[in-house]
Amino acid sequence: MHKGAKISIGVVAAAIVGAAGLGAYNLVDAVAGDGSTGAHGEPAPLRTGPPTADEIRKTARDFLAAWESGDTAKAAALTDNAGAATTALAGYRETAHVEKVSLKPGTPQGAKVPFSVSAEISYGSQRSTWTYESSLAVVRGQSTGHALVDWQPAVVHPQLGRGETLRTNAGAPPEVEALDRNGTKLDAKDYPSLSSVLPQLRKKYGEKAGGAPSVEVQAVPEGGGTPGAAGKTLHVVSKGKPAQLKTTLDAGVQRAAEAAVNLRDDASVVALKASTGEILAVANSKKTEFNTAFLGQTAPGSTMKIITSAMLLEAGKAAPGKPLPCPKYATYGMRFHNVEESENPGATFAQDFAASCNTAFISLAGEVGDGALATEARDVFGLGLEWKTGVATFDGSVPAESGAGKAAAMIGQGKVQMSALNVASMAATVRAGSFHQPYVVDPSLDGRQLARAPRSLPGGVAEQLRGMMRLTATAGTGARAMSGLGPDTGAKTGSAEVDGQPKPNGWFTAYRGDVAAAAVVPHGGHGGDSAGPIVASVLRAS
Repeated sequence: MHKGAKISIGVVAAAIVGAAGLGAYNLVDAVAGDGSTGAHGEPAPLRTGPPTADEIRKTARDFLAAWESGDTAKAAALTDNAGAATTALAGYRETAHVEKVSLKPGTPQGAKVPFSVSAEISYGSQRSTWTYESSLAVVRGQSTGHALVDWQPAVVHPQLGRGETLRTNAGAPPEVEALDRNGTKLDAKDYPSLSSVLPQLRKKYGEKAGGAPSVEVQAVPEGGGTPGAAGKTLHVVSKGKPAQLKTTLDAGVQRAAEAAVNLRDDASVVALKASTGEILAVANSKKTEFNTAFLGQTAPGSTMKIITSAMLLEAGKAAPGKPLPCPKYATYGMRFHNVEESENPGATFAQDFAASCNTAFISLAGEVGDGALATEARDVFGLGLEWKTGVATFDGSVPAESGAGKAAAMIGQGKVQMSALNVASMAATVRAGSFHQPYVVDPSLDGRQLARAPRSLPGGVAEQLRGMMRLTATAGTGARAMSGLGPDTGAKTGSAEVDGQPKPNGWFTAYRGDVAAAAVVPHGGHGGDSAGPIVASVLRAS
């Protein structure tokens, strides 16, 4: 200090106080903040420890208000997992179909805040108010120090677990009360063979028949889970409405069909109305989800001679009264034989048909083109066309073949594949003179187009075929089974050999009046003895 200098005590005091005040101001600024920096640019220290009561209350209130207003981004930003919260809260409105939500917080219990939910759900024409209680917890964010909602799926609903989300949609198809053609109720308890048919009718026709499925809010795995898998129902928007569906089935004929196949370990039968294609009965002795009578694919054996005969008659290669010897053996690409190696050198074509002579038919294989049989099967008998019966069916397969394959196809072997439904339709086509696609639900219900064969049987050929089938029913291989069924009948037997199988599959198809039926008995042996009595029982009940 220079000699003689004078300093004012007041100025010094003021400077000291001013400096102290500035220091105090900077200290408060440094610690007051929410992310601000101190005097020298250092980050403000993060808040630690459990959230305070005020923080819990404010965070819960702000989060619920943002959720309620539909501001998903703002609500998610108030959680400790914004990505997961965004997905869940967006899905709450989009996949759970919550149109409006009211959220009322309750009294906090520590860090936990209960709240009540009132959600307005809108799904199609269905409306519902869904109320429930939930809760959230507030925690301190580790990276920000802010109070945040501890995000869990259970915030949205207490029964939601990790990896689950909410989905509102139509539940199972509506219940269907299936009725027969006369209004009699059909159920699987009384008619076990329908256990494979009724679920298909419910799935396909429940709504078309006037029913409505239930609408439910479900907890499902994120991403939808396994297709068709049912979720956990949390709320029912609407209970749905059952439907009544009238079918073409006949309860009396169905009962007879069930009883007939039950006498065998393995058998299937179908009956239908020849003039319309309406299916009257379907039964399998094996009650499984696989409806063998409609979906089976096996060689039809000599029942195929119905189509082969139609082809030969149309082509002028045969006539009922024209001689056509039945030798023990015939060769066309390979050697063929008759059952038990029978023969009839003086037979006519009609007698060959009635006795089911394989070799007589094989002897004419060279007289027809390779694709002739396949064309006859498709264009006249409707086989291989897309049948729309109302349930799943196999619609027959008769491929064009040459050589031994063509000869085998003519007697229902080789690559020819049929179900009992297909073979019943073959007999019905002969009886009616033209193909009428089988169906179990009237096409007017859903507007589907039934398959139509390009042409009918020529009148003369149809009459000849009916005469040959009548001969089979009265004096041929079908006579024993058809005994006592009256004059307006026709039949054809079949025994389809299967490689490695000791006994052939037994087939039988016949008509009585306007009802045609067909049955198959795997490993049954001769069709007249195994499948014949089944068909006869069904025809008697018709």
